[in-house]
Amino acid sequence: MTATDPALTALSQGWCALSLLHGRIEAHIERALQARHDLSVREYSLLDVLSRQHDGDGGHLQMKQVADAVVLSQSATTRLVTRLEDRGLLERYLCPTDRRGIYTNVTPAGLDLLTRARPTNDTALREALDEAAANPELAPLVRAVETLKASVPA
Repeated sequence: MTATDPALTALSQGWCALSLLHGRIEAHIERALQARHDLSVREYSLLDVLSRQHDGDGGHLQMKQVADAVVLSQSATTRLVTRLEDRGLLERYLCPTDRRGIYTNVTPAGLDLLTRARPTNDTALREALDEAAANPELAPLVRAVETLKASVPA
């Protein structure tokens, strides 16, 4: 295959379309969450992921698992956790069985904010998908997103 191979060109165009769709969705949700709840998309995602933790085996996530779930580096995730902790939305505590481990939980204030922000996130997502569906290049990707039945990574 060469750089001018039609298969590579089509693959590249598909990737560009997917990237464009993601960027538009994220920007639309970001504006809505910032305007109504003073939250970024990453902050919302972090609160959402951490709110799904539970007691019991495998219930609490290690920082690497959290970083993977919110698609950030571990250091960026730690900085994000610190910012939300400073706002009183998260709290950290030592793992009761391994004093080296640190867990992060969503505080009641964080859960309240997440509950209020979730409809904003969902509405903004729907709006962004509806807008993108009007673009013939993005419409097939929107249909693919709408038919996915993937579980949310924890």
